[in-house]
Amino acid sequence: MDENIISVRQLTKQYQTEQASGIRNISFDIKRGDIIAVIGESGSGKSTLLKSIFGLLKVDEGEVLFNGKRVLGPHEQLIPGHKEMKIVTQDFSLNIYAKVYDNIASVLSNRDVKSKEEKTVKMMQHLHIDHLRNKKITELSGGEQQRVAIAKALVTDTSVLLLDEPFSQVDALLKNQLRADIKRIAAETGVTVIIVSHDPADGLFLADELLLMKDGQLIQKGQPAYVYNHPEHIYTAQLLGNAVVLKPEDGLKLGLHGKHEGTVVFYPEWVELKGGWNSKRYEVKDVYYKGFYEELLLERNGVTIRAIQLNRGEHKKNDHVQANIGRFLEF
Repeated sequence: MDENIISVRQLTKQYQTEQASGIRNISFDIKRGDIIAVIGESGSGKSTLLKSIFGLLKVDEGEVLFNGKRVLGPHEQLIPGHKEMKIVTQDFSLNIYAKVYDNIASVLSNRDVKSKEEKTVKMMQHLHIDHLRNKKITELSGGEQQRVAIAKALVTDTSVLLLDEPFSQVDALLKNQLRADIKRIAAETGVTVIIVSHDPADGLFLADELLLMKDGQLIQKGQPAYVYNHPEHIYTAQLLGNAVVLKPEDGLKLGLHGKHEGTVVFYPEWVELKGGWNSKRYEVKDVYYKGFYEELLLERNGVTIRAIQLNRGEHKKNDHVQANIGRFLEF
């Protein structure tokens, strides 16, 4: 069997011809069992891509293949969407007056009641919501509702789970738990997961592969660690790691340039706070507490950069430090 469960070929969907919107000429493959994160700022075309893959939108050009067969658009079938895929949107699409168990079980056939109950209970246990079995949806938190929606999507032997901004209504404490649950469930069940998110942490934490979207185009794809360390665009570095971006003249003031003398980009953790033959003297303009580390705002020759300080309190505001930008990229 082909290891690619989904293939996207030259996919284009434009909403308005007079301005950039939708998606343009996108192609990529998704391996069976992988978690894919589609990352980009609002309006970059992420949700359009997700809905096109599922078969909810009539695309202008190109096609989506599921196990080698073309996914039909909404104009080609009575009920839009692919039967082996499930999509969980931000509104969760739950029956808010029904109980948790009934919401999940409702999508299963009544022909084998015992099997229906076993599947439902097993899926609730998978997502740690079996204790909520008899609660109504209106009694649940946003994070709990999210888990019910995912359980409902997965209980029907789904091959591909599509998640549209899955953590937008979940508080920070629950986010990591939910991310870990999705990763675990994908590993245990073999389901392929495609997540759309504006939060890069979702992709870095979860994904086997990242797809970076900008203005309707796929600008970079690859494993999270590789994309993070080898961004092909300034946008990617800013989106994934809050990168420092210096104009060419500021790079010159810090003596950074290599061959190109272009825009200089680096992550704060690439700055080494130590003395050495290639270190420069900076003034600490401010210190930001970040929990287990501090972020320093450093200045030299009127140019400010940011650096990570793991030994909290070692350098304070108005101190002078020796620092070297160990690695940087030029665009």
